[in-house]
Amino acid sequence: MSLDESAESLSNFGLTLNQAKVYLTLAKLGLASVSQVSKVSKVRREDVYRILPKLEGLGLIEKVLGTPTKMRATPVEEALSILIKREQDRVSVLKSKTDTFLTNFKAYNVKTILKEEEIHFALVSQRDHIINRGLTMIKDAQREIDIITSRDKLIRVLLDYAEPLKKAMRKGVKVCVISEAPEHEDSIRKVIENSKLEDFKSPKGSLNLKYTEQPLSHFIIVDHKQALISTSTEAPFAENPYLWTDDNNLVGHLQKEFEEVWHTSVNPDTIQTTAVSEKVTHFVGELRPRDHVIFVYQSSEAKYNVLFNYLKIGLENGEAAAYVASEESPREIRDAMKRFGIGVEEYEKTGALRILGCNDIYILDGKFDIPTTMGLWNKLHKEALKKGFKGLRITGEMVCFFEYDLIQELVEYEKALHRVLDIPITAICAYNAQMLTKAKNPINLYTELVRAHGTVLFAGIDNRLGKIEIRKS
Repeated sequence: MSLDESAESLSNFGLTLNQAKVYLTLAKLGLASVSQVSKVSKVRREDVYRILPKLEGLGLIEKVLGTPTKMRATPVEEALSILIKREQDRVSVLKSKTDTFLTNFKAYNVKTILKEEEIHFALVSQRDHIINRGLTMIKDAQREIDIITSRDKLIRVLLDYAEPLKKAMRKGVKVCVISEAPEHEDSIRKVIENSKLEDFKSPKGSLNLKYTEQPLSHFIIVDHKQALISTSTEAPFAENPYLWTDDNNLVGHLQKEFEEVWHTSVNPDTIQTTAVSEKVTHFVGELRPRDHVIFVYQSSEAKYNVLFNYLKIGLENGEAAAYVASEESPREIRDAMKRFGIGVEEYEKTGALRILGCNDIYILDGKFDIPTTMGLWNKLHKEALKKGFKGLRITGEMVCFFEYDLIQELVEYEKALHRVLDIPITAICAYNAQMLTKAKNPINLYTELVRAHGTVLFAGIDNRLGKIEIRKS
């Protein structure tokens, strides 16, 4: 990191930005005068003079006697321990003063001059404030808590409010929840089970879950008296402003909407889901030109089922297809396609199907060049049209980028493919989940790849296929 970035990070430990810059400069220089510190840190000389005594008082630096006077820094690990202890001491002092402050505040009376206005609406913007407002509402609940929201938001609500919901149910509060019907493994039921929320079943307090196919609103109602409403259907829980209200008319309208959806929703036990493999087949059949998809798989069977179905549907529809093999050889992929039921030899003879190696399209002469690869895709597309095919479907195993240690180049390629995919081809980039996990900083890498593709359109777990995830730009 640069000095500015490092200083900004260190400022989280209780230093100002300039204090952090001066300390870090001394830590790097080892022994330095005020002039040297000012020059390297780009903090004015006068400010350095003011900062040094404060850092010395904190035990982060010390003077070295001599002419001119020089300073040196306490080792970074030791300095961080000092700053952490200082923050802990400060928090302890604040906690010890909390009760005294609250007692004095409650005893402090101010004569009311103006009649206080009743507040029935409030826009809650900050994440912590939103979560705390929801927590307060749940704590205040006496009879019923009604929640209707998307699966992703509901999971976050259940995780953030598990303990308060348990306490509410212990005192007899009925919790009713409506969310979207699952397309695969029921993650909501799993969260409820892991949080032990389902243990609180009694005639008075209980958790009742239903699923609906209707478009969802996103709100929480407590005791038919107050509601917390999301202002966005897309953003994750607490990541966008929420409207709080105790207005009788609005809360009554929301309550009516909740009850109408509740009566048409179904119990989770009655949900019958289609097999994962069938859903995958349906999904890949719906892909269209310029769709750019990331596919993460955990088994060869899952890879074959998704990618071969994807190509087979295109071939049967009069499109050309190209498969870039790198996890397996082109011959192994060709044999696997034959076993899958694709007429490989016939399609190759007409030029409809091409099975390539990574060195044919991605890494040429040991090097990877984005314009070169994009140019080759463009060439294949033009050749397909020239031969009378309706279009081109492509897919590639991305393992070779990991084997050649071209991770950053891979991320740039995915971004470029997403950004400039003006060639009307359909593309699936296939990733082995184990290879992603073994990469350096796998979470950061996965995040970058997700950003290059967009939202999850399919994610599922099948006994035969393992875990499958598909994202589409």
